[in-house]
Amino acid sequence: MDLVICADTVHTLEPGAGAVTAVGVRDGRIAAVGTRDDVPGWTTSATTVLDLGDATLVPGLVDAHVHPVMGARMTLGVGLLELDLEGVRAALAERASGLPDDAWVLGWGLDPNIVPDGVLTSSLVDEAVGGRPALLRLFDGHSALASTAALTLAGVTGPRTFDQQSEVVCAPDGTPTGMLLESAAIELVERHVPQPSLDELAAATRDALAAMAEQGIAAAHSLEHEAQASAVYDLIERDGDLPVRLRCSPWCLPGTDESDWQAIADLQGTGGRRWTVEGVKLFIDGTIDNGTAWLLEPDTLGESTRPYWPDPASYSRAIAWFDAHDVPTTTHAIGDHGVRHVLDALARTSGRVRHRVEHIETIPDDLVEAFSRLDVTASMQPTHATEYTLADGTDNWSRRLGPGRAAHGWRTRDLREAGVRVALGSDWPIAACDPRGVIAAAQLRRRGGDPSRAPVQPDQSLSALMALEGYTTHATWSVGHDDRTGTIAVGKVADLSAFALDPLTSDPDDFATAEVVLTLVDGTPSYRPTGRTHR
Repeated sequence: MDLVICADTVHTLEPGAGAVTAVGVRDGRIAAVGTRDDVPGWTTSATTVLDLGDATLVPGLVDAHVHPVMGARMTLGVGLLELDLEGVRAALAERASGLPDDAWVLGWGLDPNIVPDGVLTSSLVDEAVGGRPALLRLFDGHSALASTAALTLAGVTGPRTFDQQSEVVCAPDGTPTGMLLESAAIELVERHVPQPSLDELAAATRDALAAMAEQGIAAAHSLEHEAQASAVYDLIERDGDLPVRLRCSPWCLPGTDESDWQAIADLQGTGGRRWTVEGVKLFIDGTIDNGTAWLLEPDTLGESTRPYWPDPASYSRAIAWFDAHDVPTTTHAIGDHGVRHVLDALARTSGRVRHRVEHIETIPDDLVEAFSRLDVTASMQPTHATEYTLADGTDNWSRRLGPGRAAHGWRTRDLREAGVRVALGSDWPIAACDPRGVIAAAQLRRRGGDPSRAPVQPDQSLSALMALEGYTTHATWSVGHDDRTGTIAVGKVADLSAFALDPLTSDPDDFATAEVVLTLVDGTPSYRPTGRTHR
């Protein structure tokens, strides 16, 4: 053995595994599973034995939804999460102070709830940035607020027409308000923003992945593979290993055809030591918060009535094409109509390929049943509910949906009880990537460590085991990796996570801040805290 790890508690998630307190690793794979009594027979003078004492060892946690390169780029700006309007203005003013008059001010995590009606305009931030060009991403990642100077610099003077469901929001007189909905509209301004160098972007991406490893994440599904992503990962791997194993899925957008789809298919299986391109990500709608979701009935503002693909039949053709070419798909679908259309398209696929649906923020009972009839994974993010909505329904998301549809939000428990696999993740940087917090929120339906917060739809809480499965067996099954990871078994990749508290028995509020004792990727420590004494 190269390495033996011992711990008082080991959750293999393998049925009938029995009591396990020791795991042996050879050449990056699990070579033995047993007890401390077995260790002398596994070791040689070259074996490293790491005894974690009373820690708990589990299969390496997998975040089923992250954006490493896009997120690294986005978070180079000033963070605006959890700030009220005055806090946002103060943070922007601090960033702008001392900058040249023509320098850009960038931000991310802007919450529409900072204004009572949820309507954001350039005038709210123009003074704070000193009249400079500014582009502020909203927390949902699907919309942005541009300052007046940014709109002027980009030549955005009125409404535009796009191939996708995207919008330059304008006042009744045709003047842009500053809100840009969805990627095509945001790109009008973003293309004028100075971009980081490849070295800077690689460093920021590596830092983001290292932070994930420090929180116990061994692998992640990157639901993006932007133009510079391959170069970023190659640059990181030139100097070392990625801290987290990545499965990367490029985007397929409206307006594409079979030649574009073939280009995505040709990327399948390419990659490096710890990253590979697998699958494709599509979008059937946008978000409820900015009025671009696809709902069966309009929201309370009369919005969220149209799909992201202006011709939804072309989305279905794309699904059929990728399925026929054995490319797994995952589709962003938030509104009930969007989810229905995606499930209808997936119901006509071959069954050879594992497909997935992302977010699923509000669905009626019949769509829970529809999920149960298909071998399709629901990929969901509990902290989107617990961080961005409120139990009393006064938040922007709940107001837009109205009480009936809001009460059908993030139905994790209903889906699990219907027999549906539910993979869990963060959608970083849309929400914090710390899996301890997500696992806690999945059980509590509120932020872990904050009992003062009222739970959001507590009847949808998951059990501790369900939450752990969401980061292990269900996440790995959803992408066809269950034969290599997701449980602790001989022959599987040695991706492991260890915590000072047991995620299955500890209070979720306590687990939300539990010490991460070890993160192992390919049998190599990706994170091991300094100063901790092991036996």
